[in-house]
Amino acid sequence: MTEITDHLADIVERVARATQHAHRSAASVTIVAISKQQPSSAIIEAHRAGIENFGESYVQEALPKMDAVADLGLTWHFVGKLQANKTRHVAERFDWVHTVDRLRIAERLNEQRPSFAAPQNVLIQVNQGGEAQKGGAAPTEVAGLARSIAKLPRLKLRGLMTLPPQSGAPADWFAELAALRALLESDGIVLDTLSMGMSADFEEAIIAGATLVRIGTAIFGQRRV
Repeated sequence: MTEITDHLADIVERVARATQHAHRSAASVTIVAISKQQPSSAIIEAHRAGIENFGESYVQEALPKMDAVADLGLTWHFVGKLQANKTRHVAERFDWVHTVDRLRIAERLNEQRPSFAAPQNVLIQVNQGGEAQKGGAAPTEVAGLARSIAKLPRLKLRGLMTLPPQSGAPADWFAELAALRALLESDGIVLDTLSMGMSADFEEAIIAGATLVRIGTAIFGQRRV
């Protein structure tokens, strides 16, 4: 067994305990292994240990690794900040985008998504604390943005994503995002995904309702490249 395999066995067990605590099925949570600044060999190890979903933050770093492991049929998530002039490769190569925070980005992804590809799964990033250094739509902007994205034929709006503010307890921010999702659904906006929780707090996120947890260091250890 490799170090990555050992780490993943522990994480899977912790996910199972957290979902049991929340009276949910372990299958309701998907682990997205954040492989930024990790070599393709680490991705292969994680896949051998059962991981199918991988997240990257930087397009130019991600593309060579995606090519190197193309035969594995992995599901790729873009989790970095996305600029309007750099959307083409993301639209063409990634299955999910977690960081849509304005309509212009969504429109670019929709325009550049290949016609032969399935609609791209997108999440609205929510800037819960109004932090200037982070991307994300303000909570009050999410409903309008969601309705606009839902009209774009090459995208499939799936839910919400957050990087919780440094102030306050992560569990409180996770509960707030889950409440926002419930509010939107009560208004007819169908969402099935909450992307929240990372290596240090994914169990709290699961208890609050996370369906995607983004775990890097706890799987791979320190970044290698």
